[in-house]
Amino acid sequence: MEEFLKQLPKLAKDKHKENKTFFTKLKKKAPKNLDYIMQELHEEEFERTDCLTCANCCKTTGPLFTDKDVERVAKHFKQKPQQFIANYLRVDEDNDYVLQSVPCTFLGADNYCSIYDVRPKACREFPHTDRKKFQQISNLTMKNVAICPAAFNIVEEMKKRIKA
Repeated sequence: MEEFLKQLPKLAKDKHKENKTFFTKLKKKAPKNLDYIMQELHEEEFERTDCLTCANCCKTTGPLFTDKDVERVAKHFKQKPQQFIANYLRVDEDNDYVLQSVPCTFLGADNYCSIYDVRPKACREFPHTDRKKFQQISNLTMKNVAICPAAFNIVEEMKKRIKA
């Protein structure tokens, strides 16, 4: 896994143009069963992939925290939302709450998340490859293939199965 993670940004960069062309075509004419295909690809990949051997998403990017996420995590720490925000979050250029720094404050050395049961929606849904109307998040997916080995593999398999 470590070796693949080192190569992933370059692999993603090499595939960027091909992926961009594929997703542009997919947006214009997505197969009717795209959500079903994506669900299948997602499940197949995550039968083989153990996120605990990687955690690259937690090490390199920070999730967006919705107001509900802030309330839930603050409650977990027995803090008021404003106190949680002051301790862990900042407002980014899009006016969203994000972590003050990466790697994620809540990631342990063993790649376990200390707030796993109350983690933000963005973390629960990452890498978003089983999302409904998948073709609408192609820009996000293009970023995620450079971060997440599973997302990279899913997109590669997707290009084989769907002739866009």
